[in-house]
Amino acid sequence: MRIGQLLGSGRDADVYELDEAWVLRRYRAGMDASRELPVMSYLSASGYPVPRLGPQPPSARPGDLVLQRLHGPTMLESLLSGAVGAEEGAALLAGLLADLHTVPARLSPDPEDRVLHLDLHPDNVILTADGPVVIDWSNAEEGPPALDRAMSALILAQVAVDPAHPAAVDARVLVTTLVPLLAAADDGIPARHLADAATRRTLNPTMSPAETGLIAEAAELVASLAT
Repeated sequence: MRIGQLLGSGRDADVYELDEAWVLRRYRAGMDASRELPVMSYLSASGYPVPRLGPQPPSARPGDLVLQRLHGPTMLESLLSGAVGAEEGAALLAGLLADLHTVPARLSPDPEDRVLHLDLHPDNVILTADGPVVIDWSNAEEGPPALDRAMSALILAQVAVDPAHPAAVDARVLVTTLVPLLAAADDGIPARHLADAATRRTLNPTMSPAETGLIAEAAELVASLAT
């Protein structure tokens, strides 16, 4: 398979066309994506909606990921266009987190631990004709589901409190609808897990100083909505 045109870019990776069925995901900084393979294989076998994994082309570099080519808008695109409303989007995100947290941990001996995405937000959900598919498992870990809920809420809240962000108003509506749904889950969003999420976001090397400076305000917004 020949590596074709660039289809999209995230903070640290690019996605290239291979053919109608497959794409290549490649990190720009030489990060190794191989740790994502067993997580995605495990989730796929558990019935969770992740892209299928494909064969490596001869031109692939170590750590490249060949993934199913998904057709459809991201949830973010659908929210911004009005095709998906805030209530529907919030329910979908909460449902994807809840479904993920029914999957037992693959490695952890703690029976309470689950697989965590730790970056599940509208731009990492593709709305295909067969249903939503969750992408970008580079941050996946195993641990308490409340941390995953706190992280998703915090990511959205950072956009909501950023007056310079063009999607700030939409993000505030979404996070205001989403957080009460997440807080209603078992264990909700405890303060300790929200603090852990805030610390992790602060240490994220892909964020600008301006984005990092919004974390405390974003955490306060999540805490107020969760109670």
